[in-house]
Amino acid sequence: MTVRLTVDRAAWMAQVQTVATSYGEGLVAVVKGNGYGFTRPVLHDAAVANGARFVCVGTVHELVDVPADLTAVVLTPTLTAPTDTRAVLTVGSVEHVQGLQGWPGSVIVKLASSMRRYGATPTELAALLVAVEAANLSVMAFGLHLPLAGDDVARIDEIEQWLPALPAGSPLWVSHLSAEAFHRLAAIHPDREFRVRVGTTLWHGIPRADFLRLTADVLQTHHVRAGEVAGYHHTPVPFDGTLVAIGAGAAHGMAPIEDVDPERRSPFHFQRQRMVLLERPHMHTTLTMVPVGQPCPRVGEWVDVQRPLINTAVDELLWT
Repeated sequence: MTVRLTVDRAAWMAQVQTVATSYGEGLVAVVKGNGYGFTRPVLHDAAVANGARFVCVGTVHELVDVPADLTAVVLTPTLTAPTDTRAVLTVGSVEHVQGLQGWPGSVIVKLASSMRRYGATPTELAALLVAVEAANLSVMAFGLHLPLAGDDVARIDEIEQWLPALPAGSPLWVSHLSAEAFHRLAAIHPDREFRVRVGTTLWHGIPRADFLRLTADVLQTHHVRAGEVAGYHHTPVPFDGTLVAIGAGAAHGMAPIEDVDPERRSPFHFQRQRMVLLERPHMHTTLTMVPVGQPCPRVGEWVDVQRPLINTAVDELLWT
């Protein structure tokens, strides 16, 4: 039972270096969650190899594997202070500050964006800064998490609307800007230090580059006829063919693709043919169907998996 991520090492390292160079010193690598399919320690090492001083992690629980030569910025606010004072925490409300009672560290003050998630609005910012000062927290920078919706013009416009409300010269960390837009923003405001958080573009490329391949192994096959039943729910087999048990399931993050056509919901492919789901993936196995006459994998062969890597628990990382 294996879900495998195969990576062309040279091509991937070239991708990371190219993106890092395009943003320059303002780039901060995002290393959070499942490490974009690679695991976080692998990406921490890659960040260090590319000269990073900072990384952004998702939560305080992800501080455990950040190496000592990197300063971690925790993106999600926490209401329980960590024991690690090397980390930089995010606060976006007075309640976030109150949750850090007695913690003597540095913070990034989160500003509200059109995402309407974490962050203080312009009218709430003054009270938040008073609370930060009263708690003896040091402000390292301000942060603005921009949406994927829209384009760089709209995102820069959001940034410009916030700048007059910020202390002169205070650093601002932003997100979801292309390298060109990021450098244009910095050129317009040479008196302010900007940094940009980059994750998916850095580690995967957009769209996901072909040097990454996600696969799963076939563990068993059965010849079946239409109308027979199989699976947890005794689902009727839709046609004559082969029932294929794949060693990937819900525990790996496997799930049907959202599509109005049931025959397009399977994330599994073999020789460029989609394998029909018999039922939803279960913990470590998914049952799929291959009709008579269509190429069918044998036990021990690998099928392609169409899933976002950020949602996938990979069993094996294979470098080529």
